[in-house]
Amino acid sequence: MFKFAAEKFEIDPLKKSLEDDRAGAVVCFEGIVRNRNEGKAVVTLEYEAYETLGQTEAENILDEAHTRFGILDALCVHRVGELKVGEMAVFVAVTSAHRHEAYLASRYIIDEIKTRLPIWKKETYEGGSSDWVNCQHLSSASACEASHGSK
Repeated sequence: MFKFAAEKFEIDPLKKSLEDDRAGAVVCFEGIVRNRNEGKAVVTLEYEAYETLGQTEAENILDEAHTRFGILDALCVHRVGELKVGEMAVFVAVTSAHRHEAYLASRYIIDEIKTRLPIWKKETYEGGSSDWVNCQHLSSASACEASHGSK
């Protein structure tokens, strides 16, 4: 299961949805908004996504994790909109019979989500300046800027 969330969400119900007597491992990853990036003091992040395409690609990634690592289940929720420092931006949870597969699948999911999903991140810094950053799925930084206008 994958979904975009415009509001904060609780992780306990998500983890509960993965309960399975066959599971010997549950691995969770929480991506949190930090207060610094590349030497700049970050105040907020804003995520934009092409949600229809992102949903389809994220489901493909979760299916790939099942196939590659033999996991029992996995889910991911990614925030959109404005987030403050300390808020959770992304959550990934994986269950498997053994921890090794759960760790590998969790890492695979977050790495692929960050690389393949059409999600754009705007950082706003102390003093009011901002930049669109980490647009890995586009061919260049200038393509990222073209998608969102000038900095």
